[in-house]
Amino acid sequence: MKPLLVACIGRTLTPAPLGRRDDDVEVRRVHVLPRATALDANRPTVILLDRTLLASVAGDRASLEELAAVAAIVGWGDTGEDAPRDDFPQDLLTSFVPGGAAPGTVITQLRGGFRHAACLVAARNAKAAEGERYHELTELTRVGVALSHERDLLTLLDMILSQSRRLTASDAGSIYLVEREEDGKPATLRFKLSQNHSLPNLPFTEFTVPVDHTSLSGYAAATGEPLVIPDVYLLPDDSSFKQNRSFDDKFGYRTKSMLVIPMKSHRDEIVGVLQLINRKRSAETRLGSPDKVQWEVISFDRRSVELVTALASQAAVAIENSLLYEDIERLFEGFVTAAVTAIESRDPTTHGHSGRVATMSVGLAEAVDRGGSGRYSGLRFSREQLRELRYAGLLHDFGKVGVREEVLVKEKKLYPHDLALIEHRFAFMIQGAELEFERARAAHLLRYGAMRYDEAVRELEGRLRARRLELEKYRRAILEANEPTVLHEGQFEELQRLGEQRYVDANGEERPLLDERELRFLSITKGNLDESERREIESHVTHTYRFLQQIPWTRELRGIPEIAYGHHEKLNGQGYPRQVGAPDIPVQTRMMTIADIYDALTASDRPYKRAVGVTEALDILHAEAREGLLDRELLGTFVDARVYEAVQAAA
Repeated sequence: MKPLLVACIGRTLTPAPLGRRDDDVEVRRVHVLPRATALDANRPTVILLDRTLLASVAGDRASLEELAAVAAIVGWGDTGEDAPRDDFPQDLLTSFVPGGAAPGTVITQLRGGFRHAACLVAARNAKAAEGERYHELTELTRVGVALSHERDLLTLLDMILSQSRRLTASDAGSIYLVEREEDGKPATLRFKLSQNHSLPNLPFTEFTVPVDHTSLSGYAAATGEPLVIPDVYLLPDDSSFKQNRSFDDKFGYRTKSMLVIPMKSHRDEIVGVLQLINRKRSAETRLGSPDKVQWEVISFDRRSVELVTALASQAAVAIENSLLYEDIERLFEGFVTAAVTAIESRDPTTHGHSGRVATMSVGLAEAVDRGGSGRYSGLRFSREQLRELRYAGLLHDFGKVGVREEVLVKEKKLYPHDLALIEHRFAFMIQGAELEFERARAAHLLRYGAMRYDEAVRELEGRLRARRLELEKYRRAILEANEPTVLHEGQFEELQRLGEQRYVDANGEERPLLDERELRFLSITKGNLDESERREIESHVTHTYRFLQQIPWTRELRGIPEIAYGHHEKLNGQGYPRQVGAPDIPVQTRMMTIADIYDALTASDRPYKRAVGVTEALDILHAEAREGLLDRELLGTFVDARVYEAVQAAA
């Protein structure tokens, strides 16, 4: 662009060329002084300010100052004036041309003015470039901070590609991630994400390309060097890599300029490849025709390469961190799965319970997040909080590893070995009755011979039969009392009578039919556990809390111990183990409590109780809510959203 000289119409300049050639400088004649906004700030401009042009601004100092900021102002005196008059803005003048000055003087002064004008343009450009660099640096810092906070890999990749396209005004782009062999060497690149401003609804399918020199992305990954290509259709014939035009042919797109950047970690390892397509003059333009592509698409310049390379380095670290975080999540998921397996291997009757509780707890939280009722209407849960709740649900019963297995799997009031011992006593007593029958029959023969033998045997058989019936009655009473049901008053009295029964053991010593411990177990009024066993079972909550406290949880998961600790507490303070009330029970724990009770009621694998149907289970939950034990609003959401159907579908 030629420099510009602005002068007043009617005054004659020197006939000598202002540049090396006559047409090196454009001369523009004007009636009035132009405003600064009418001039091209990027064009070196000199204004010859004489009395006529000065008068056109009527002493407007501000206008003159604005002009001096974008152009060199050279004063031009009238004939006989060797110095600027007092009304001239002398502090704003670059130089002064006396009236009637020799051509050489005029040219010297004007060329000095153009040098000053060029300096003004350079200073403005430098300031603009500084501002642009500051903006770029700020943007890179902002993007880097954003990348460091995102852990979901697909969201992270989308952010990387979007920001790269925004910084370079690219129409499209894609990201490939490295897949490694067992020895850690890059083997293939997996196509993970694509974006296209002109074709926003493209179908997406993952595929892999080898890390070699046959493709653009493979070449960048193999060499670690960026590729800057003005037009991929014009690659040299001897180029090892080629552009696959199948996409362009299929969707009517025209890929032209490309920037392919390897994403390197701080260890200089290739993590993936960032590929940007069709840098545009205007970021919002859609490339809908070949003419648009021809005019709008430009090459990626050096600054674009620098910017994207800097962003790619940050992206590589963020991707590595995200992949590492995923590995840690998988590792922890494996630990949780192993822990749940350990719990359920000790108590097979509750197989699947922890998983179902976790599923329903998270389902209830998601239902509340979508639109809870009452005081929970504005409650929201993040992805991390849902994961925290899920892990708490899976591990809420882990403390059962600290409970004796015989107590944990106890099905009846008596332990199997206790019942076997009692059965042995009955068998012994029946055997004793039969032996007594044989003794009495033999004694009759020895004493009386055949006299009245048949009559005696019938009498002895009657006694034996009566004894057997009596013992069977006792045995059935014990078996009935052994069931984990509510003990009625009549059964309790019968047990008391059984406790008074005696028998003679093999050593001839008289013993009670039921010892004190057996009688205590059989006299349990509800369920199958006595008080000490119940306390031992209830201790699993404290064991769980202490175990979970030992784990160095991340910040997002540190609430797991507290959530799991309260799953047997009640809002009215009548739960266990701490008997805390509503203010001390977190909302996540309240959700888990509802899920835990529902599953305990409906589970069909508990031998010590019958499973109830969905309707009856919900009725029981509503009854507990009315009594102030459970959260009524959360239970309402649990029922309205049919959260329980999630485990029914899984089953």
